[in-house]
Amino acid sequence: MQASTHTERSPSFALLAWYDRNARVLPWRSPPGMPPPDPYRVWLSEVMLQQTTVAAVQPYFAKFVERWPTVLTLAAADEADVMAAWAGLGYYSRARNLIACAREVARLGGFPDDEAGLRALPGLGAYTAAAVAAIAFDRSTVVVDANVERVVSRVFAITEPLPAARPAIRAATATITPASRAGDFAQAMMDLGATVCTARNPRCLLCPLREDCQAHARGLAETLPAKLAKKAKPQRIGHAWWIERDGAVWLVRRPDKGMLGGMRALPDDGWSARGDGDGTPPFAGDWRTSGVVRHSFTHFDLDLQLMLCQDGEMVHPWPGGPEGEFWSLERIDDAGLPTVFAKVARLAIALR
Repeated sequence: MQASTHTERSPSFALLAWYDRNARVLPWRSPPGMPPPDPYRVWLSEVMLQQTTVAAVQPYFAKFVERWPTVLTLAAADEADVMAAWAGLGYYSRARNLIACAREVARLGGFPDDEAGLRALPGLGAYTAAAVAAIAFDRSTVVVDANVERVVSRVFAITEPLPAARPAIRAATATITPASRAGDFAQAMMDLGATVCTARNPRCLLCPLREDCQAHARGLAETLPAKLAKKAKPQRIGHAWWIERDGAVWLVRRPDKGMLGGMRALPDDGWSARGDGDGTPPFAGDWRTSGVVRHSFTHFDLDLQLMLCQDGEMVHPWPGGPEGEFWSLERIDDAGLPTVFAKVARLAIALR
């Protein structure tokens, strides 16, 4: 990697000077120029921030560090409790990887302090390993998230569409990454993309990299990074079965592998990203469609039909069905239902 020389005329110098004045205050960060934060907090925040906004992550982060203040306490936590605490944050494989990683770090006696060691941990991809190495251990690594992609594609006027442009963006990022203050530089790039070099209406007049920005000079800033047209998402249809008895609803635990793996949920008819559910009810009865919840996943949209039984008191679920339990409706918010099933539960309770 060819690191920036970090002179007063270099992009990294201008960016760090801007960051010293404008850094966002976030609970997982240390202020500019201060010693690095706890690796646990950096790692936890980076996992939560994958494909999720800072605003959405902050309350979850606060809840996690209050309940599990160290990686050792998280490693010792009950997996069901962690999955329930994650509910609503989406991309649930992250939560399963979170538990596996915490247990491996506990076994090792702490986080590895370099990119290669971090990359070997469960669930840590190239970006997360680089980010933790830079921010928590001040290692000079190339950290490229969506914000950095946008900034660098504009500064260097990289017009090739994503994702094919990513190797060029990474190589360009390496040329301006300084050998010192690596963590501050990585966070400065993220902050610049989040607050100034935004996807729409970039605030170029306020940008510390304006004089170095080839896209600004050529009037291309708002068109980059170029992206291929998105394919239309497939539309899926499924059914969720509401089985109620004595003020409680039957919840199942989904298989560990697959969509929403390991989460509590309502029984359903097997819908997935690949196809519709088969509509087969769990037991014979006078089932009635009682409304539809619409939910968008990354790769498909789902219309999930709520099915209620109208033939009197509902019974214990079907023999041979998935593992589950009756869960008090008064405590339904504590069940940690994924967002799509939480929507269905709210609809069913409103119809009671």
